[in-house]
Amino acid sequence: MANENFTNKATEAVTQASKSLQDAASKAGENASALNAKVIEHVETNTRAAFDALRTAADVKSVQELAQVQSEFVKAAAERSQAQIKEVGEMIVKFGKDAMAMFQPKQG
Repeated sequence: MANENFTNKATEAVTQASKSLQDAASKAGENASALNAKVIEHVETNTRAAFDALRTAADVKSVQELAQVQSEFVKAAAERSQAQIKEVGEMIVKFGKDAMAMFQPKQG
């Protein structure tokens, strides 16, 4: 009877561990997809901004105007880059916290 009880508990523990790993793998896949989508969104935004700057540069009348367009583009690109890095970093931190929470013992 003691061996049967031990076997049942061990089987239950292994089953629960397996389910936890499957859930973690599924969540990791979802997170990777979300991160990839965000990176693609950033690439699209940056590409549009570059083409907008090129269109503006094509219409300038002087070297000074061109320098101004370039300066504004570089400044905006740096600000956009910082915001995008922060956004991706926050996503990664959240993913990590969510992953750790999945392996914490359930309360109650």
